[in-house]
Amino acid sequence: MDGLLVKPGGLYIDATTGAGGHSLAILAASAPDGRVLCIDADPGALATARRNLADFASRVQFVNANFSELETVAVQNGFDRVDGILFDLGVSSLQLDSAERGFSFQHDGPLDMRLSGEGPSAADWVNTLPEQELADFIWRYGEERQSRRIARAVVAHRPLHTTGELALLITQVKSGREKIHPATRTFQALRIAVNQELEVLEAVLPVAIRLLVPGGRLAVIAFHSLEDRIVKRFFRTESSECVCPPHVPACTCNHRASLRVLTRRPIEPSAEERSHNRRSRSAKLRLVSRL
Repeated sequence: MDGLLVKPGGLYIDATTGAGGHSLAILAASAPDGRVLCIDADPGALATARRNLADFASRVQFVNANFSELETVAVQNGFDRVDGILFDLGVSSLQLDSAERGFSFQHDGPLDMRLSGEGPSAADWVNTLPEQELADFIWRYGEERQSRRIARAVVAHRPLHTTGELALLITQVKSGREKIHPATRTFQALRIAVNQELEVLEAVLPVAIRLLVPGGRLAVIAFHSLEDRIVKRFFRTESSECVCPPHVPACTCNHRASLRVLTRRPIEPSAEERSHNRRSRSAKLRLVSRL
């Protein structure tokens, strides 16, 4: 809330609403007449948010959409010039704790992982991709060093239909010990690939900046290095007056900074927060304001 500079009468977009926790805080801080546009690709999450934000019904609008559609949704709902935008990336606890959504290796359910329920599921990816392609995306999106061994085992044991089957197989074939569950990185890779999360993130950041009024704030919470790297690189580029290669003797790019970075280093959860909210442990918050 400090980073977004929430104020009475302001217009804000929660592009990843989830259960509505952030939106609730924004609505409270922007009283009596601030408004929030709540966007989420998951219709179930948005239904929960509607119930949680029922007391603010006159100041909040809900749209079931992926934030790849941010500009269209914002313009259609009168949020084309806003004071703040928030992205809380990844999946929510609602989705992780729902076995039938298939996001978590801790709950046995169908291999799905689709935020919107549309398009190919994780099972489609696992059971149809050639071994080489499967290994490549597990490495690229999960940074899993044993991606080739995992892909080989998956192909040998196909078809796989449940999260439990896949998690058990990965546990059996991986070598060495880690602090995290053996299936963590593979499940991350599947979720990112199924929902095209990195491609959508790269495309939406410039859109978010265009929607901000001068002085407006953008807050992005990332939970793994792939997301955070994209955000960090975009913020660094757009806060620079020149993006020419270092060997160029004089600037020829004519690039002009559109952002001011407010967090030289990302804000991370305190030890106290990590102790009562374990899922926050890898969160990194970065903030910028539009020039």
